[in-house]
Amino acid sequence: MDYKKTKAPKTTITRDLNKLTEKVGNVYETVAIIGKRSNQISSQLKKELDTKLQDFAMPQDALDDTFENREQIEISRSYEVMPKPTLIATQELIDDQLVFRGGNRDEQLK
Repeated sequence: MDYKKTKAPKTTITRDLNKLTEKVGNVYETVAIIGKRSNQISSQLKKELDTKLQDFAMPQDALDDTFENREQIEISRSYEVMPKPTLIATQELIDDQLVFRGGNRDEQLK
């Protein structure tokens, strides 16, 4: 998924807790789902950033002379401006883009 095109807000906003927990039914499960998804998003973004910055990697001998690479700075800035993984995961939950299972919940019989 392209996280640069997400409609998640770039800053934290106040959410209605009742609307946020409607889909899951429990505040704690909602927080756990958002937390797990934000960890997934964070690791994907980190891998993506690392692969882009591999192009700028220098051999150990050249580390003495540090210089600023304009392209590397622009790539880093673009990732800094993106919404945080928690905000992206929350927006995915609101937009019904998240798929989650109930886990080991005991089903009550009628």
